[in-house]
Amino acid sequence: MALILNIDTSGSRGSVSLAKDGQVLQERSNEKMMDHASWLHTAIGDMTAGAGSDAQLRDLDAVAVVGGPGSYTGLRVGMSAAKGFCYALHIPLIALSSLKLMAHATYTENYSSLWLCPMIDARRMEVFIALYDNNLREQIAPSPMIIDKDSFADWLSDHEIAFFGNGSVKFRTLCSHPNARFISSEYTAADIAGMSWKQLNKNAFEDLAYAEPGYLKAFYTPAR
Repeated sequence: MALILNIDTSGSRGSVSLAKDGQVLQERSNEKMMDHASWLHTAIGDMTAGAGSDAQLRDLDAVAVVGGPGSYTGLRVGMSAAKGFCYALHIPLIALSSLKLMAHATYTENYSSLWLCPMIDARRMEVFIALYDNNLREQIAPSPMIIDKDSFADWLSDHEIAFFGNGSVKFRTLCSHPNARFISSEYTAADIAGMSWKQLNKNAFEDLAYAEPGYLKAFYTPAR
């Protein structure tokens, strides 16, 4: 049996969980995006050192982090914390794609016939996207895209595609193609736990020295 600490500070809602063999034992969440950095370690300490806790940091077999795309600051907060625990405890690091998590969480009987396009808002008319067929095979790798009314036109001519995530809201105002469906779907701590468990079983680990967030585009700092 394996115990994994799962960390997600990639978006507006942060979560941490302890999971054994893919099943969540404990979870903490934070709805204030600007507080992820100050909240994260307190939440982890509460799960592992609080009253009634049945797991300690020394018991961990791996740490998993949602590595992006997402909030630049949030990704750095989560990745730096995850790498710190892995270095200190001499355990492997698992990095998960937020877009892939979104797709896997949406893949249910209700949508099994559809292609899936998770979208994360990247400000203005830009989004982070990936495209998966109805067998969850990647057709477009995670990438940034500036959307317009003709985005995905070629794909939509042959496939019914479900668009979801906070980036799909602005695409919905532009796209009127009959094969485009707009749905509401979010992944949970249980989805993160299930995916990190699968990655552990495949020994799909990151190189601690070189692991970094999946920003997908360069970070811009204005010149002073």
